[in-house]
Amino acid sequence: MLVLLAVRISVLFFDPGSLYADETQYWLWSRELDWGYYSKPPMIAWLIALSTAVFGDSDWAVRLLAPVLNTLTAGFLGLTAARLYGPRAGVAAAVMWLVMPAVWLSSAIMSTDAALMTGISASLYTLVRLREGGGWIWAAALGLALAFAFLAKYAAIYVFAGAGLAVLVDAPLRRALVSARGGLALIVFALPAGGNLAWNAVNDFATLGHTVDNANWGADLFNPGEALSFAADQFAVFGPLMMVMLIIAAIAALRSWTPDWNAASTALLLTAFTLPPLLVVTGQAFISRAHANWAAAAYAAGLILTVAFLLRGPVWRRWVLAGSAILHASAGALFVTLATAPQLADALGAESAFHRVREWPATADAVAAAAREHGAPTLVFDNRNDFHQMQRYGGHIPAELFMWRRFAGPHNYADTLWPLAPGFEGEVLVVSQRPHEAPLIEEDFARFEPAGEIVIALGPTRERRYQLFLAQGYDPVPRDAAFEARARALAEQTAGP
Repeated sequence: MLVLLAVRISVLFFDPGSLYADETQYWLWSRELDWGYYSKPPMIAWLIALSTAVFGDSDWAVRLLAPVLNTLTAGFLGLTAARLYGPRAGVAAAVMWLVMPAVWLSSAIMSTDAALMTGISASLYTLVRLREGGGWIWAAALGLALAFAFLAKYAAIYVFAGAGLAVLVDAPLRRALVSARGGLALIVFALPAGGNLAWNAVNDFATLGHTVDNANWGADLFNPGEALSFAADQFAVFGPLMMVMLIIAAIAALRSWTPDWNAASTALLLTAFTLPPLLVVTGQAFISRAHANWAAAAYAAGLILTVAFLLRGPVWRRWVLAGSAILHASAGALFVTLATAPQLADALGAESAFHRVREWPATADAVAAAAREHGAPTLVFDNRNDFHQMQRYGGHIPAELFMWRRFAGPHNYADTLWPLAPGFEGEVLVVSQRPHEAPLIEEDFARFEPAGEIVIALGPTRERRYQLFLAQGYDPVPRDAAFEARARALAEQTAGP
């Protein structure tokens, strides 16, 4: 574990790419610590603040705790599996987590999922210790682990859903949680979690509102293709053979259920924590859409369940486990190689996997040059990702940076804190990444003139392109139904037949 951790930290040093835009946003949050932020709870910002306070603001320092968190998760899962199924299962669970396909990516970027999974895996371990008769210390530890997960990502709520199901099928866990110790765990959880809920209450429930917006239930509510796509993505997240084995192991566990209220079933307990995220997010995908990582909470208990299943029974199961470990490790080694060798990635046609982290310092240099050329004291962006990247990599840009608001109110962190104020009379240089929206931006200004473009090569076939406009007299038109109709028409024209 420590050797792989050292390798992953070394990769952060040699990665030639920049931060992803979301990572940059988290870094911005870390500069002003709070109990919550626009789109996420605060843990990601706290962790980045910790690592950058010690090691500075380099990109690798922002990402430093990602592989550390995944190593801690492997440790907790290994300890949990060892207590439930023995030392061999513990070692196998830790190894399989470390080489899981999604964990290779999660160890190379600073994301909320890495912290979430550390909290969930710690929650599972403390739950098992409490189930075994652990005392007040383990109850308090459970509350802290749940709070850590919740303050990382609201998907921690799946632990509560899993516990609600598990107490119905596992008597020892029911006795542990439906007790004073379970009450203490809830109290300890509620104290830090309450800080975030209080922050939401005084900030118009910004994070909770963003979470609801992400569900996107206002569109077509029948999307079987999205559900199938999400389900297929899980084979890439967990590994193709492991995903098949997880399904088989869960079915076997469900078939073992008996109506005996006093029964103890480790497999059913783990299945109870595995199924809610997978079923809920598949349903969400069918209703609207879902990203592949939205069901990540399933794979802490799911991994232990699958490993235990493969370590029992016919010998072919051990071959599946060993083959999956080799396959995942090989895929991870390839990912690391391509991430640190851009020319090789380009030669193998993998530039699309990395273009979003390429050439941000060069982009900032080009934007700075454009600002100097046009003598613009103010730059306005129409894409939050470009705006945040200029905040990180464009400290030398000789202009103030603002966001153009596409909607009547704020729709992201950037246009919440840095919107161009209505009535702004000064000349601005608009840096537009969305050509189809340029006519909409023009409607908001009294003067709007083309001023060239910026093109940054990101690889043999990829580029980052901006249209530039000199504008003055910002007076936003109403964001009414007519405006939205014009926006849809422009988007349809751009999309073509």
